[in-house]
Amino acid sequence: MIYSSSQIKVRYAETDKMNVVYHSNYLVWFDIARTQMLEEIGLPYRDLEADGYFIPVLTANLEYLRSARFDDILDVQLRVMEKPRVRMRFEYEIKRANELIAIGATTHGFIDIRGNAQRPPKNFLQKINEIWPPKQSTTKPA
Repeated sequence: MIYSSSQIKVRYAETDKMNVVYHSNYLVWFDIARTQMLEEIGLPYRDLEADGYFIPVLTANLEYLRSARFDDILDVQLRVMEKPRVRMRFEYEIKRANELIAIGATTHGFIDIRGNAQRPPKNFLQKINEIWPPKQSTTKPA
């Protein structure tokens, strides 16, 4: 599993007239968390683009549980539960203190500059293999 946590302070511009966060901003916060996670594991998105790869969103799911408001401090927690192969699935929880306010997931694929589907670059897979915890043996010693 890969885990990352990003802090967000809700800006006034992200809210509506009632000081409630406008719904699309949650997806922006998901993007912030993904970009930070890629940097943390040594695969900055900028480097992937420089190598001719892009990681577009294929699916996005989001469930709003509570309203976020202007000036809230939010923790955007990202998890990658399955080792990325051709596609990558990110799961998110957004919390205010210990209160869960939103959950979601995005799935991404790799494409080249022309928009053609690609396998992930070798250096990406190599880095994932380096950081991904090894499988635990389920056999008992003799």
